[in-house]
Amino acid sequence: MSKHDVAIAGVGMHAWGKWGRPFVEYGVAAARDALKDSGIAWGDVDFIVGGETVRNGYGGYVAGSTFAQALGWNGARVATSYAACATGAQALDTARTRILAGLSEVALVVGADTTPKGFLKPNAGERWDDPDWLRFRLMGMTNPAYFALGARRRIDLYGATTEDFAAVKVKNAKHGLANPYARYRKEFSVADVMASPVVADPLHLMDICATSDGGAAVVLTSVEYAQRHGLTGPRINAISTVTPTFPQTQLDMPYFSSESTAAAPAPQYTHKESLARAAYEEAGISPSDVDVAEVYDLSTALELDWIEDLGLVERGTAEKLVRAGDTSIGGKLPVNPSGGLACFGEAVPAQALAQVCELTWQLRGQAEGRQVAGARVGITANQGLFGHGSSVILSA
Repeated sequence: MSKHDVAIAGVGMHAWGKWGRPFVEYGVAAARDALKDSGIAWGDVDFIVGGETVRNGYGGYVAGSTFAQALGWNGARVATSYAACATGAQALDTARTRILAGLSEVALVVGADTTPKGFLKPNAGERWDDPDWLRFRLMGMTNPAYFALGARRRIDLYGATTEDFAAVKVKNAKHGLANPYARYRKEFSVADVMASPVVADPLHLMDICATSDGGAAVVLTSVEYAQRHGLTGPRINAISTVTPTFPQTQLDMPYFSSESTAAAPAPQYTHKESLARAAYEEAGISPSDVDVAEVYDLSTALELDWIEDLGLVERGTAEKLVRAGDTSIGGKLPVNPSGGLACFGEAVPAQALAQVCELTWQLRGQAEGRQVAGARVGITANQGLFGHGSSVILSA
């Protein structure tokens, strides 16, 4: 146990899909499941953190109090976090920090979203100083177009093929068949993926995740509280939310260009690499200790990047891992046993929390039909716009 550890007492989710209902319903359902899983009464929660959802009006911008009210005011302290796709991990870190400071013993963290049809895009209005708005207005740079740039980069640098990308989808779809919370539960072949329409060359429709409605929640306690109440379960050993280091020499949306090394030398690690390294350092472990990973597969090619960014394999070799079946359940290093975003889709404030839920089930041995045998250490990875990102390490 490290000095940064907090206990996971309970986790819960609302099934993901396109339900068209208020996001609060999904969050409340996930929260109630997490509380039931923990055996802790709502009245004993002294801190609640909500993951902000920017598309859902005032209630989404103050998600912490929104969920607290919906669950029934209990006098708990409250906070709201937003970090794009890393929102859930930042919310977890807010709760963990308060617990480690001795200001809280039991915290509930909730993220939920109701997404619009089609691409995620900025809110209406002209904002010429907003790079996220500008990428759509000036470049037409939707997320799939950005994902395609990364995929093309893997092809050019490492000899990846579109069949390699398709194999990632095939693997994740097979994993997701056994996940009751997944939106898409259908098996695919490489030929199926290759036959789907090209959205942004070289990526096909089945290479890219959808947008979804859904929710996830985690109950955290201090280690001392868990011991006093006989709660057993995984520990969070590290949460990394580090920002990039100047200069950024790789394109990182929504910014349009990389930075020059004329003023300063390139940093030793990229932003995504530094997220993982900070987590390993905080947890006191190395990549070789990891048994299972839940990574940010907004596109199939992006999953391959993350496997390397986490230091799990050498740069440019992730395709070999997939070809050998090593990232499948039963392989040397299972990746996305939940089915990943390929099977869930994006529900932004809930994504990082959903990964923690999955690893909790894996480390408890409760991931029925998709269990990674002997899993003791798990890691997550997420990237958000505007320099956000996260990596969370759990151990049994």
